[in-house]
Amino acid sequence: MDEDGVNDPPKAFHGAVEGVTTSLLDTLRVGVVMFDTDGYVMLWSPTVEEILGWPADAMVGRHYGGYLTDVPVEASSGAPAPHGEIYRAIRENGYWRGNLLVRHRDGHTVEVEARASLLTPPDHKPFILANIVETSRLRAVEQDLAALDALFATSPLGIAVLDTEHRYVRANEALARLNGRTVRETLGRTVHDVLPRAVADTLAQIQSLVLETGRPVVDTVLAAPGGHGWHSVSYGRLTSPDGRVLGVSSTVMDVTERRDAMEKIERARQRLKLLDDIGVALGDLLDVSRIASRLAGALVPRFADYSSVMLYGTVAHGGELPRTGRPAGAPLLQLGAAAKDRGPVVERMLRVGQDIALERGSVFESVLTSAAPHLVMSREELVSASYPGDPRVQTALDLRIHSLTVVPLRARGTVLGLLLLSRAEGRAAFDRDDLALAMELAGRAGISLDNARLYARERESALMLQRSLMPQQVPSPPGVQIAYRYVPGGSHGEAEAEAGGDWFDVIPLAGGRVALVIGDVMGHGLRAAATMGQLRTAVRTLAALDLPPDELLHRVNDLADDLAQGPDEPLMATCVYAVYDPSTRRCTLATAGHVPPLLLTGRGGGWEVAPVEAPPGAPLGVGGVEFESLSLEVEEGAVLVLYTDGLIEHRGEDITEGLDRLMSLLGGLPAQPFLEDVCDRVLGDLDPGAGPAGSAVPPGPVGSVDDVALLLARLGGLPEGSAASWNFPAETRAVRRAREAVRGVLRGWGLEALTDDTVLLVSELVTNSMRHAHGPIGVRMVRGTSLLVEVSDPLPVPPRERTAAPDDEGGRGIRLVARGARRWGTRHGPIGKTVWFELGLP
Repeated sequence: MDEDGVNDPPKAFHGAVEGVTTSLLDTLRVGVVMFDTDGYVMLWSPTVEEILGWPADAMVGRHYGGYLTDVPVEASSGAPAPHGEIYRAIRENGYWRGNLLVRHRDGHTVEVEARASLLTPPDHKPFILANIVETSRLRAVEQDLAALDALFATSPLGIAVLDTEHRYVRANEALARLNGRTVRETLGRTVHDVLPRAVADTLAQIQSLVLETGRPVVDTVLAAPGGHGWHSVSYGRLTSPDGRVLGVSSTVMDVTERRDAMEKIERARQRLKLLDDIGVALGDLLDVSRIASRLAGALVPRFADYSSVMLYGTVAHGGELPRTGRPAGAPLLQLGAAAKDRGPVVERMLRVGQDIALERGSVFESVLTSAAPHLVMSREELVSASYPGDPRVQTALDLRIHSLTVVPLRARGTVLGLLLLSRAEGRAAFDRDDLALAMELAGRAGISLDNARLYARERESALMLQRSLMPQQVPSPPGVQIAYRYVPGGSHGEAEAEAGGDWFDVIPLAGGRVALVIGDVMGHGLRAAATMGQLRTAVRTLAALDLPPDELLHRVNDLADDLAQGPDEPLMATCVYAVYDPSTRRCTLATAGHVPPLLLTGRGGGWEVAPVEAPPGAPLGVGGVEFESLSLEVEEGAVLVLYTDGLIEHRGEDITEGLDRLMSLLGGLPAQPFLEDVCDRVLGDLDPGAGPAGSAVPPGPVGSVDDVALLLARLGGLPEGSAASWNFPAETRAVRRAREAVRGVLRGWGLEALTDDTVLLVSELVTNSMRHAHGPIGVRMVRGTSLLVEVSDPLPVPPRERTAAPDDEGGRGIRLVARGARRWGTRHGPIGKTVWFELGLP
């Protein structure tokens, strides 16, 4: 009781008390007022106090009319009624209903809806009991209920409310149609009573999960009842304001069209991805067989269960395409095949490399000649695709193949072959969309195959050109043993060999000397091979002039602009040019940007390997540079190793690592190895793609990208007693002494048959030196495969062959030498010159 003696209203009337459940009445706030028959307030509930702000102690005992702000409105007619009419209606009818505008304690007006009844207790005085509700709250609840009714009535979505026992308590017609039941057949039942068991079990689990956790489940797609179509279901938990769980709400939407559209989009995405993946897989290949194999493998099992790529043999081997139609009786070569399952039957049908003969009038022959694709969609069509009893068709039937797509592989308007795709049981048959995709795949693959065919033809032309430009026969000069290899490179991982710009050469020189050459032109293909041939020809031509190595490289470098492929593609090549003289065991060499030669010298029972530290020089094609020669004396039996960078250069490592590996390999060789075995060992360890011994261009593939040239030379001296030399002063008796010395040596060598010619030519050359050089005259004779005679003097000016007049006393010596000798020439030395000539041995 408060200070005024009025009882405080119970707390429950002011709102929900903790632990007490609330209801719709708490939301509406229904107030209770009791009047006597004269209109005086007898009871003023706490809820009315909350609505109007007037406390009970201020209202009890007062007349209600003083607090009304306007004429009330009757609910039945909507016409104004005086205050007295309210009592008249209550007395006459015992009931009144209408809206009142009541003044709030704060001064504003509150509209309430009132319901009043006249009550007469037994043995008591009559009184009026009225309930009032704020119209704003009532209208909000009415609107919510109306919206809910409209949603259930008009929504195209299936909507339902289920209680905590999973029973339908409300459902709309849309849900009933989706479930194939009426609303009456749905209410009061669970999903197990309404839907098939498989769907009902899933929905019941979802309902239990939502009821337990409160987490909504949104857009779960399930098969529609009956299995025709798809439904998207969503569930949310229903709770009262005080948190009490009332049940779950459910919405169901038919998403069959959306699902079909999404599946079409996904199929389109997968097809685009397949096109992209195959484009990437084939994009870096330039080998017909590998393209066919990878194409077949990429389509199984993503697009088909079995695949086969068949091509004309000319396409497979880089030949010309058939100009018009299919060549009569020409079989196809099966180059690519893939299968989801393997077995003897599949191996017989899809064996790679077999010839496939196509029967006239068959589907396959028709596609090949017309270039129009064909789709087989049933086993019956498959039986009629070829001649009766075709074993390949029977094999397909045994494998339960029921759908087949045959598309032409085309490029530049010409059919290259066929792409066969098939599907077996357990997989949907090909449709028109699949056929369109297969045509797109075949079109892209056809371009790749034709590019590979053209590349194979160009590669073969380049290899043929390179073979013709490489040494056809390598000489065996006295005192030198030669072994060599050339291995074409592979192009970007291709198995086929590719021509490059590496080359080597062995050039016999005057005086029993020999030039050893190795070089590398930048690039691959026809241009590199052609440039290599020009460069090799230039080196051989200049070698005939008997130039020092540095001078020869200098002159070759001067020819760079003439040897270049064009103004935008200058010549860029490396080279080593070495000259070895067996009679003196001196080797003189110069390099132009090439990897360093290696020299193997005997040490105990093995070899000591060391790079020849020659001045490196710049590559050929770099103008304005000088080249330097290095001269060294080598021991008997030393091996000079010349090679190109393809032997030691590998991706992902420094070239010095490859050089160290080569030196380590050579250092482990046994003493005095057979040079052919050394070549095989080096290429076998450093490049597994090397060919057999003695082959300049092996038939097999190689593993490295760059081509490889390898030249080994065991350097030795001439046999004992094979050379003789003298020095004579520049005086008259030098001629006589030279003739006597030559006669004696020829007699000792058993070459008396050459005495007259040799003595005559030596006399002429010594006479010329005595007359013009005025210095020491050297005479040297070497017996090898021919008889070599050299005459040296300090005069650098070489003699010239000229025609003497009848009355001239001289001028006939050099002409006589030119006519009497098999070969003759002049070379410059550190001091003076040397004139030499050769005579054939008897």
